[in-house]
Amino acid sequence: MNSNVAKLRAATACALAAIWAVPLIWSIETALRTERDAVSNGLLWTEPPSLGSFIDAWNSAPFPLYYVNTMIIVTGILAVQMLTVSLAGYAFGRLSFPGKGPLFALFLLQMMLPATALVLPNYQTMHFLGLIDNRLAIMLPAFASGFGTFLMAQTFKSLPREFEDAAHVDGAVWWQVLWHIYVPLGRPALVAFGVVSVCYHWNDFLWPLIVTNTPASRPLTVGLAAFTQSSESGEAWQLIMAGTLLTAIPLLVAFFAFQRRFINSFIQSGLR
Repeated sequence: MNSNVAKLRAATACALAAIWAVPLIWSIETALRTERDAVSNGLLWTEPPSLGSFIDAWNSAPFPLYYVNTMIIVTGILAVQMLTVSLAGYAFGRLSFPGKGPLFALFLLQMMLPATALVLPNYQTMHFLGLIDNRLAIMLPAFASGFGTFLMAQTFKSLPREFEDAAHVDGAVWWQVLWHIYVPLGRPALVAFGVVSVCYHWNDFLWPLIVTNTPASRPLTVGLAAFTQSSESGEAWQLIMAGTLLTAIPLLVAFFAFQRRFINSFIQSGLR
């Protein structure tokens, strides 16, 4: 009985994976078509597959600049978030101070608000600071994370207090306790949060679209939108799919290279 259930689950997982993979396979198949083959209605190639669409797409838009902007934005946000969520998670998970409950509720409120509800106040703030069309304008609103704070607070709260007491006996101050005890023990949760953060901000579109005006500060998602609307791509689906894959390839490569570690981090952190 258990064997049949396991086989059914495996078959269901394979079916869902196949459904998920259909758009990706279609994108790859279209991107490898030649310009003449792309306008045909056939489901299979009538000409040998070619990488010419990737070369044309790369040369038709400043993708190297978009990559640099995206890497700076994603890594900058992640670096600051790792610091802020660790400090906030330690404060809410291990310390007692006046107003802790209401303040933690305000952090959780951020998770309940749709991102679009914060667009106008965030834009007004960036305009006041003179940061419009600047990579920092994309990064600043994401430096604090309600989800990351909640995750790390719950992670630190679940750890045995004996480790902290032993460190205090040895003369460690609070930041040494956090850095040498809680951060190493909470590393699976930090890695899981890092994966979520990188994927979200790599694919973020609305906020970067609003606060950027020129290619100098655009990330890949906004640059791809501008590319698909340009005269170079027009209705050339092979170019559009090639540009789309150029945007997605780094995340796909990272996932397949580190998928075991990603999955283990989510399991160990309690995320399903």
